[in-house]
This record gives sequence, structure tokens and C-alpha cells, in this order.
Amino acid sequence: MIKKLIIGSTVIGLILFVGLIVAVLWPLPIISVPQLQERLLLKSIDIIDVKSGEIIRNQDVLIQKNIITHIDSTGQLSVPTLTSIIDGSGKYLMPGLWDMHTHSSPLSPWIHHPLYIANGVTGVRDMSGNLDKPDSHWSGTIQRQEWNKSLIANNHVGPRYVLQSSFQIDGSGSIPDDAPQFFSVAHKEDIPQLLEFYQKGGADFIKIYAEIPAESYKELAKNVINYKMHIAGHKALNVSLKESINLGQKSFEHGRIFMFDCYPGAEELRVATNKREVFSKSMNSMVTDFDEEKAIELMSLMREKNAHWTPTLQTLKMSAYADNEQFVNNPDMKYIPAAWKWLIWNQDLSRAAKRNRSPEGTGINMRFYQASQSQVGIAAEKGVPIMLGTDVTDTYVFPGFSVHTELDDLTESGLSNLQALQAATIVPAQFANLEKDHGSIEIGKIADLVILNKNPLDKIEHTRSIHGVLLNGIFYDEQKLIELKNTAESVISSFHLNVKFIYNLFRSPLMRKQFAD
Repeated sequence: MIKKLIIGSTVIGLILFVGLIVAVLWPLPIISVPQLQERLLLKSIDIIDVKSGEIIRNQDVLIQKNIITHIDSTGQLSVPTLTSIIDGSGKYLMPGLWDMHTHSSPLSPWIHHPLYIANGVTGVRDMSGNLDKPDSHWSGTIQRQEWNKSLIANNHVGPRYVLQSSFQIDGSGSIPDDAPQFFSVAHKEDIPQLLEFYQKGGADFIKIYAEIPAESYKELAKNVINYKMHIAGHKALNVSLKESINLGQKSFEHGRIFMFDCYPGAEELRVATNKREVFSKSMNSMVTDFDEEKAIELMSLMREKNAHWTPTLQTLKMSAYADNEQFVNNPDMKYIPAAWKWLIWNQDLSRAAKRNRSPEGTGINMRFYQASQSQVGIAAEKGVPIMLGTDVTDTYVFPGFSVHTELDDLTESGLSNLQALQAATIVPAQFANLEKDHGSIEIGKIADLVILNKNPLDKIEHTRSIHGVLLNGIFYDEQKLIELKNTAESVISSFHLNVKFIYNLFRSPLMRKQFAD
């Protein structure tokens, strides 16, 4: 009997093992790209000028391959033969939206890219990268450049990846033990080797993380321009925000950058060896003792130095609403792999909800979120250039969908509807030095466009009323956008996608290091 049980268990185990291997190796479906339109005429459409906020009524827009070649209001535009015509009557045309803070994985062509396009997101800035080897969980410059090439060849459904990032530079605690030690920037002498490595790899910027050593940060900031790159990322906690701005950090990410420096305990946090502990005990003071006058001085300096801010309000919103049933039961959860929800999201949500219900934590996450919203409004008023970012793949950030939620939050923070649209269009294009081709609707620019049924200058939520998306000469109509969502949902819910996800996650040295910390 025991022998039979052992044999049975062995057989079952073998079957499960083979099943898992098959799931890992089983190919994911090819997501088809619609046919290229050599010439496309948008007839009688209203154009949203994101620079001026004006609506330019009843325009004919001719697109040849992927370039806007004519914009005409007379109705006398000479239309070449074999031109596809889209009736734009009663509809609005705006530039494609850009999400300037995302993270991608080798599975992004199935779990992220279709959902970006379905939501009118035609450009993204990925804020992660690799070390000296490709990673199974995080995409790097080489993979993102391949996606861009495939997009240009019209073989790929996905957004343009603008600006290439390094791995997060955070000191020795963030890198695996077997990685080359110059990635740790433990000594400022590591900086030239780091910069040379990423310059050769095609990076446009070095991603700063919170606990990079102060001397290494300063050395990096002083030398990065010599390698034709810039620095962007978190507010370095070992350096004051004022010094970071003056040293030329080009963009600052997330909603707490001013709170770190504008409360009485800022210096204690800056010199602390256990920053998480000091931060945790200082959260109430950061909000209640916030020095708005000092913050405004820093905002003025950011405007002067053209330092951009990407608040990613969604990241703070999750903690604030973690115990809110309506928030937790988001219908877009169907677009998140069950493995990711189980391993990461549920844990984050549980910790935040527990803190929200604890005597010492009651209301603090909500106050943080609301304080950040207020500071975004003040910063915009003071002229700080604001960029929209969501922080895909962070907890309760949904690829594509959260861009529209972030637009809502920016307007709730005090930005006008026009300013919110600018944060997702012309401001990112200017930041990336790509304004010549992107960010607004003008002759000669690349036709990455979104057709809306309603005017978002009236209500920002109208950015969701998508009639169609144009990307690199490909027109995605409403039926195709629905198909993209359905395909993504089907793949994301599949057994073999989730097995691949777990397999990639635990093979990743970068994620194993993160879990260990």
C-alpha cells in the first residue's frame, strides 16, 4: 500500500513538473497589428491645441504613412487616390498620451502594451533597467530598443519607449552579490566606470534611488553630462533637495519630494543610517509641520532650473485607500496577473490597510496623499513643469487605465484640464527633446494621435471616450481597441502566463535581492 502511494505521488509530481515545464515553454499568442494606412484623412475633426488650449474647429488632417502632411479648414484639400477617410464630425483630435514613469518586463507585450494602446497611451518612459546581464523580470535598454524597432516596422502593438534608463542606483544594498561592484557606487571612484557602461549601452539617463551615497550622487551629477546623459529619479535622501536641483537632476519622481525637506526633522532624516525607521516616526510631522514657504522656495528653484516633477499620485493613493472597499474592488483587476496580485499587491495592500486601521497610523496615509495633491497644485502654480507618470507596475497601478486616473488626480490637485493634458503630451515631449516630432498636432509631426468622442478640456474624464488611436501610421478603431483589451485579459488570466510570470520573477537576481531586503 505504501509503495503504491509513493509511486502514485511520484507520478503526480512528475505530471505536475512536466505541466509546469510545458506552461513555461508554451508560446504566448501573437497580437496582430492592423494594416498600415499609406494615406489617411481625418475629415472635419476638431483639433485640441495643447499649447494654447484652443479648439481648432472643423479641420481636415491628412496623414501620409505616419506624418501629418496637411491641416486644412477650407474643405478644398486635394486628397490623393487610395486615401482612407475617417469621418471626424463631432469628434476631437489630441496628441497621444505619454506615461513618464513606468516599468516593463519581458512579458510587457502581452500584459502592458495592448492596454497602453487601448487607453490612448502612445509613449512611455521606463524608469528601470538592467545591470551587466539581461534580467528575466525587468526589461532593459536592449529589449526596449528592439520593441521600438518592431513598432517602427509595424510588427508590434505597443507604445514608443522614450529615453532609456539605467538600473536604479541606490548603493550596495540594491545589487546582487555577484554583480560588478561599480554598480554599488560605494565610492565616487566607481562613477566613471558606471557612466561609461551605461553610455555604451544606450542609456539616456541614470536612475537615482533614495539611498545613493551623498558623495557618489554629487560626483555622478557633476560628471553625467560629459557622457551625454542626465540624472532622473527619486529624491536622494542623503542630499538636500536644494542641492539636487542645483546639481542638475532633470526630473524628480513621486509625491513626497518636498515633504522630505520641508519639516523640522529634515536634517535628522538626511544623516540617519536607518532612514526607514526615521521616516516612519516622522510621517505625521512631515504633514503637520510642513513648511510651505520653504517648499515654495524650492519650487521656484525647480522652475528656474527647469527641473521636472512626476508626482505619480497613484502610488500614494493606494496606501490612502487600502481599506476602502470600492477602491480595492477595482474592475480593472482583471488586467493584472494573479501571480503578481498574490505575491506583491495583496501584501502591499494588507500592510497599508493594517496601518490605516492602527491607532498610531490612523489617517496618516490619507493625509500624505492629500498633502501631495496640494503640493502638486502649488508647484504647478509656481511654474514647476509637471509630467504625468503612474509607476506601472506598482500596487494598484493599471497599465493605460491609470493614466486617466492620474489625469483626474492632477486636476483635483489644482491643475486645469489643459495643464493636465500638457503634463501628458507637450511637456514630456519637450523634456525628452522630442518636441520636433511629438507632443502637439502640427504639420510635419509624427501622427501618434487619439480621436475622442468628447472634449477633455470640458471634463478631463473625457480622455476615456476614445474613438480610435493612431500610432506610426496604424489606425486602431474602436473594435480593435476592444479586441486589445479582451486579448490582454485572456492572456493575463491564463495558467501558462502566470507560470511564466512566477518563473521569471524567481529567476531574476534583481528581484531576489529585492525580496531579501
